[in-house]
Amino acid sequence: MKVYLDDERQTPEGWTRVYWPDEAIELLKTGKVEEISLDHDLGDDERGNGYEVVLWIEEAVITKGFKPPKMKVHSANVSARKKMEQGIQAIQKRTKN
Repeated sequence: MKVYLDDERQTPEGWTRVYWPDEAIELLKTGKVEEISLDHDLGDDERGNGYEVVLWIEEAVITKGFKPPKMKVHSANVSARKKMEQGIQAIQKRTKN
């Protein structure tokens, strides 16, 4: 399964669309996500942002031996994108992916 977290953009063909971090995390917990593409700004700060998914993956890798999917960021928010990509790089170093 490929998961696309975004509130505005059109979902690429073959991807499962989610709007909120908790939805993405629930799918990740199934172990069936092969790839995830993340937006940062999702339109409701109280519901969260894409960085929260990166943090969840990192914690799950460290504490539960979670095998992360292929990850990428498609956010237009430059500073948040950089922070998310740094988180992904840290995860990849830890898992040597």
